[in-house]
Amino acid sequence: MATKIRLQRFGKKGKPFFHVVVADSRSPRDGKFIERLGSYNPNTNPATIEINFEKTLDWVNKGAEPTDTCRAILSYKGVLYKKHLEGGVKKGALTAEQADAKFAEWLEAKDSKIEGKKDGLTKSKDDVKKAALAAEAKKNADRAAALAIKNAPVEEVVEEEAPEAEAEAETEAPATEENTEEQA
Repeated sequence: MATKIRLQRFGKKGKPFFHVVVADSRSPRDGKFIERLGSYNPNTNPATIEINFEKTLDWVNKGAEPTDTCRAILSYKGVLYKKHLEGGVKKGALTAEQADAKFAEWLEAKDSKIEGKKDGLTKSKDDVKKAALAAEAKKNADRAAALAIKNAPVEEVVEEEAPEAEAEAETEAPATEENTEEQA
């Protein structure tokens, strides 16, 4: 029986969620399967992948062919790299301890890379929030200044100008009366 490691779709429209399963290659996508190996959720950033490593490695060693997407997932989790190292041990190119050391080193590098990405995403989200808050605070300050100018007492300004205007008018008025008397 030809077996495949593939994704079985779950979830609602627009929000897919997948189970990683081993199934007969002739069975339908969401149909009968032999064994469930894990899950894959592409809706999170970075995508959430949970796999039973030992079962998956056992199925790959037995000859189960992963589909393209499952091959990428298994490569991401290190199943295919572990199989490659085990092949080197069988051929005598490596010892089991060397293979385990290489795999552990690879896992540490992979974990640090994933953590770096998560930290970068968190930091960028925080930066965006801080920028939005700063822009909102500036906008609120501008609105408050505009309201303060609009609501400033206008009467005081008019009263200060009014006495000066009246004094000028009084000094000009007698001069105009004298001019009119002289002309008459």
